[in-house]
Order: sequence, then structure tokens, then C-alpha cells
Amino acid sequence: MSLFTPLRNPANMFTALVLVIFALTPFVAPLIGESFYITVFARIMIWAIAAVSLNLIIGYGGLISFGHAVYLGIGGYTVGILAFHGVESAWIQWPLAIGISGLVALIFGAISLRTRGVYFIMITLALAQMIFFLAVSAERYGSDDGLNILARSDFGVSFFSLQDKMTMYYTIFAVLVASVLVSWRLVNSRFGVVLRAAKSNDARVESIGVATYRYRLTAFVIAGMMCGIAGLLQANLEGFISPDMMNWPRSGELIFMVVLGGMSTLFGPVTGAFVFLMLSELLAGWTHHWHIIFGPFLVLVVLFARGGIAGLLSRGVRRG
Repeated sequence: MSLFTPLRNPANMFTALVLVIFALTPFVAPLIGESFYITVFARIMIWAIAAVSLNLIIGYGGLISFGHAVYLGIGGYTVGILAFHGVESAWIQWPLAIGISGLVALIFGAISLRTRGVYFIMITLALAQMIFFLAVSAERYGSDDGLNILARSDFGVSFFSLQDKMTMYYTIFAVLVASVLVSWRLVNSRFGVVLRAAKSNDARVESIGVATYRYRLTAFVIAGMMCGIAGLLQANLEGFISPDMMNWPRSGELIFMVVLGGMSTLFGPVTGAFVFLMLSELLAGWTHHWHIIFGPFLVLVVLFARGGIAGLLSRGVRRG
């Protein structure tokens, strides 16, 4: 299947429009006197990367992880702690951040994937909270107050510096596009076929001799590493890390982004992250009590918009 085939879907066309907006924002925002949207959209893209990684296991694997944001924290803290000790080279920070995220995902996945249903949800939450409280107890690295990162990752080349805002922005954009491409490649490979089949009927797939545990664990590790990349990008963008970035409410927000955009869809998580965070930003600018409006909206989406925004747009076209 061609990568452009999904773009015929109206929901994916909407996401393509979102990607175009992301690409043009650094040029358009200063023209309209709203330069702060560059940072806002960069932050949205980072969360979109994390949502894409979660969709790989929750949408295609049926693994509802309530601790996925822990890998945001692991990626971010790896960069922050290394920078704190004077190691600013991206060639050291980034591989370590991705590797540690993958290692933790391997350990957590090996434990949690031996359970099913609500037990899986609860054990992923419990394991993630262990890392959260470890970060809270690390007084040397700021504890609850977090840790400032004085310099962004250094690639050691003059023409590519993350200190430059445009370079930072388009690096995030490139990683977002790459994460979607990797997700598409995985889902449409033999690996993805087994992963989706296991979600549909795990016992039947195992009965024909396929070890679904290994496939699920591999997907879990890939998703953790991808989310770790989002974490290291967030640390570089914000110049700050704190335990809050890996607390359980962040994992809940990631799940809402995936559900809002449309699970088991290629571009749904990108749309979900964009709508979720933009709506939050607009409502927060309107009233301090924006959660009173936002909460019922999310509940209504879950109850009545089956398949999220992607499903809603698809049904609208079919009726037309």
C-alpha cells in the first residue's frame, strides 16, 4: 500500500492540512504578530510524536498503557542530567536517552505483558509511578522543583545548532514526520499484521504457532523509544525538566489525544494532539475555569464520536 493511499481519507486530509500549518507557522506567525505560536506549535508536535508512539501499542496492539508518559520523563531527564554534569554533546545525550527509554520499556513490558485487561493498565501505571517518585526524590536534580537545562544538545557542527529557534522547530517537525513514517511502515509490515491479529484474537494467533508475546514486547519497546525521543526534544525546547512530565495525568492526556484523533489510524494521534492542545490553549486564554468546558467535551467525544475525529469525518463523507 502506498503511503499516499491513506490521504484519500478526509480525516487524513485534515491532518495533512495540520502538517502544512506546522510547516508554515515559523513564517506566518511573525507576520501576524503572534510569534509565541511557534513555541506552542513546537510543543504540540512533541506531544503528537508521543501520541503516535502510544497509538502503536494502544491502537494497533490493544495495549492500554497508563504509564506511557514515563518515557517522556526518561528521555528528558537523560538529557537534563547529562547537561547538569557538563555533557552537552547530542551524540552522547540522544543515543543514551533513546537507549535508556528502550531498556526501561523492555523491562516494564516484560513484566506487564504477562497480564491482561485492567491488570495490564494498573501495572503499567504502578511501574511508571515508581520512576516518577524516583525523580521526585532526586534532590540533586531539583526534586519537585525540576531542573533547568542551560544549553541545548550540541551536534558539534556550525550549520546545525539547536540554539537556533528555526533549527529547533524544524528538527521537531522532521522527527514528527519520521515517526508517522515509521509507524506506517511497521503497521503495514508482517510485524504489523501479527500485532493487529493478536489484538483481535490473541489465543487464535498463538494456536497457529506465532509467539505474540515477542511481537507485543517489541512494539512496546519501539513505542517507548519513540516517546523517549519526544522527551529529549521537550527537554531541549523548554530548557527545563520536572517529574510532572512523567506523572500519570500526562499519560491520561496522551490516551485522550489518541482517542480524540482516532485510534488505529495513521494520522489520528497527530490530529488528536493538535485539537487537544489548541483547544486547551484557547480555553485557558478565555477563562481560568476552562476544565469545566474541556472535560465534558472530551466525555462527549468518547461517548458519541466513535473512532474520534477520524471516524466522525469519515462517517460525514459517507452520509454525504
